[in-house]
Amino acid sequence: MYGLYDKEGILRFVDSDKDACIAYAELFELGSTNYCLMDLGNDTKEVKKY
Repeated sequence: MYGLYDKEGILRFVDSDKDACIAYAELFELGSTNYCLMDLGNDTKEVKKY
């Protein structure tokens, strides 16, 4: 799972495909200096609510 964050640290897009995240950045004309692509991992654990 990948997440695309803008230069202000706001999550803009999440997808399991890295290329889809990059295509999203290109769609909105975000240059590579204006975003950060992060591998979010798939091994998240559910948090119990009390």
